[in-house]
Amino acid sequence: MTRICLLGLVALWGLAPARVAAAGARQGFRVQCAGGTLAGVSSRTVSRLDLTDVSELVFFCGKAEFRTPYSKVESVEYGQSVSRRYAAAVLISPILLLSKERKHFVTLGFVDEQGSQQAVVFRVDKGDIRPLLAALEARTGRRVEYQDDEARKRSKQ
Repeated sequence: MTRICLLGLVALWGLAPARVAAAGARQGFRVQCAGGTLAGVSSRTVSRLDLTDVSELVFFCGKAEFRTPYSKVESVEYGQSVSRRYAAAVLISPILLLSKERKHFVTLGFVDEQGSQQAVVFRVDKGDIRPLLAALEARTGRRVEYQDDEARKRSKQ
């Protein structure tokens, strides 16, 4: 009986760090900063874009944190970069020449606290692009501008 209680306590104690880590996880969408005009943000930095606040957009980039009110967002654009998988075709199989690789990009244009125009480009995972675009439209009140018809079709699928 004491062994069962001891094993139960050990199991619960082992799960406690996992619960604490899950509770401390940041909310939002995992994005990669592809460029822009924000000082202190390097490109190809894995970041988070948090839209859970009702009044402002929060962008976490490493230890830096950028906030802007949704009312200051002036444009939301969505585009794609499509390319063939040449390296994979050479290394793995020529059949991969028939497939395409799509990268999804969201560009936000906004006015910062000093009144200057800023822009930031995010690369977004394909599983997150539709919810991110819907959330941005809902929070900012701005319609997403599509860079081409292919991007418009893909975002609706």
